[in-house]
Amino acid sequence: MAAYGGHELDSCAMTASRDNEERPARRPRVFSGTQPTGALHLGNYLGAMRNYVALQETHDCIYCVVDLHAITIRQPRAELKRNTIETANMFLAAGVDPERSIVIVQSHVPQHTELAWILNTVAYMGELRRMTQFKDKTGGVEGESVSVGLFDYPVLMAADILLYRADAVPVGEDQKQHVELTRDLAERFNNAFGKTFVVPAPIIPPEGARIMGLDDPTKKMSKSAGSAYNYIALTDSPDEIRRKIKRAVTDSGTEVRPGDDKPALTNLVAIYGLLAGEAAETIIDRYAGKGYADFKADLAEVTVDALAPFQARMRELADDKGFTLDVLRLGAERAEAIAARTMQKVHERVGLVPRPD
Repeated sequence: MAAYGGHELDSCAMTASRDNEERPARRPRVFSGTQPTGALHLGNYLGAMRNYVALQETHDCIYCVVDLHAITIRQPRAELKRNTIETANMFLAAGVDPERSIVIVQSHVPQHTELAWILNTVAYMGELRRMTQFKDKTGGVEGESVSVGLFDYPVLMAADILLYRADAVPVGEDQKQHVELTRDLAERFNNAFGKTFVVPAPIIPPEGARIMGLDDPTKKMSKSAGSAYNYIALTDSPDEIRRKIKRAVTDSGTEVRPGDDKPALTNLVAIYGLLAGEAAETIIDRYAGKGYADFKADLAEVTVDALAPFQARMRELADDKGFTLDVLRLGAERAEAIAARTMQKVHERVGLVPRPD
């Protein structure tokens, strides 16, 4: 599950909130998950993490390290543990406030998998086969070596969201199909068993959602790219950042002016603008009469400066391991209280016998 990024609820999300509300008036709730599968990069930061922080102003937020999703692909044990804590640290270093938002690890709340099983009973094989990400990861060929977990990945994602009665889910375009399946499963369950779940809406951010690779501007920046020069990891040193931006591909010509015929430069200007908080026109004017070398040198320094506070906080969290563990423990307690109420209603709707006291 990619990092979900977003700014604010669109009209679809607001409608979902009004149509599904059965509880006392409250701020709309957002759920988003991030896989602990290696170093997060600048695209995650601009497309998701900065928006996680902004959403705290207007929403009740639950941010989850989805370690159960990560193991649909085999993970070395020590690496999974390390990446799980590091991903939680990245939420906190980016500015997620554990007193205002809930930060959890997916496997710490067992109701995620319980609800996934129940949703499996209303999910269809055909709709799971049509999931674009499943086709991408299997090369479009279903063989006997494809794990059930990989096939069922979208149902667990649906359970993550529906468990907390989330009104909206910040996602990139590549995850929008999974949210559509979540909506279908919620409506199907509600129709079969009675109103139970909120039908969530996707939040697709208008900018920053698709930061492209430094070595290939036609493909999204990705930590799974074949080259480390595709992305800037959030943990890269200043010298590594400078080196990667210096080597970033550029388009023909020398004028710093983005356009449809200059995808590489358009991407770099977008990164500059998002990090510096400046409009593209301001950047274009600044580099009038200058070449790509000057622009890229300044972009490197803008990136180094923008990531410096985040990286300093990451070092603090790494030195104080108990803080993050306390955040995750308290987050699990708060999340499980919400999850237990949802599952009590699910059990009643389905007709499961309550466990005797």
